[in-house]
Amino acid sequence: MAKTQTSRVDKLLSSMGYGSRKEMARMAMAGGITLDAAALLDVSKRIPVTPDLPIRMTIDGEPLDPVAGLVILLNKPLGMTCSHKESGKLVYDILPARWRRRDPAISTIGRLDKQTSGLLLLTDDGDLLHRIISPKRHVRKTYRAKLARPLNGSEAALFASGDLMLEGEDKPLAPAELNVVSQTEALLSVTEGRYHQVRRMFAATGNHVEELHRERLGGLSLPDGMAPGQWKLLNEDEIALIFQ
Repeated sequence: MAKTQTSRVDKLLSSMGYGSRKEMARMAMAGGITLDAAALLDVSKRIPVTPDLPIRMTIDGEPLDPVAGLVILLNKPLGMTCSHKESGKLVYDILPARWRRRDPAISTIGRLDKQTSGLLLLTDDGDLLHRIISPKRHVRKTYRAKLARPLNGSEAALFASGDLMLEGEDKPLAPAELNVVSQTEALLSVTEGRYHQVRRMFAATGNHVEELHRERLGGLSLPDGMAPGQWKLLNEDEIALIFQ
């Protein structure tokens, strides 16, 4: 049986973005940290870091955030970028400020460009991130594309062929599935994540994507009624849907 990891309270809370160690000490002395419903005054104390810690510990009256393996589903709005460094509006700005100070840092799982909306995952779990984006996993990403011109009828066969070569590349795309919604709207499922792939695929057929929205990742979809800019934490069952 693996040994349970322990951590000093101040070090743990600081790594989770709640504040510096000195700030955690002041908060504790003011009664702002509880463990098992009792005030925890000594933040130098080492405690077991167990999965039930968010149930047992409160910070300023609120349950502790998940300690590790934070997985966030966000309905990404238009006009925001998936970067820590670019100027302008970032997807990280939507999240609680303390989450932007976590160590390991929260990162997006893949990217949606500034003009693409929809399902975006963020995590501090590096192993999970690489499992999802690994080409070996073939995780399907489904996009709803609204087009400038009517479909010509040949797109589905071309995208499914595995022969489509994007401009400037020397390796054909893996087969992708197209489902027609209307003359100017379609759902496209791909298993790769090449640069602006969906837009470039339609460009290769002489069309232009005017609106692009990611609806699904594997078997995981945006919840009904989730508005742009809203987010939720995923549980283990929901994370497992990604790989279905």
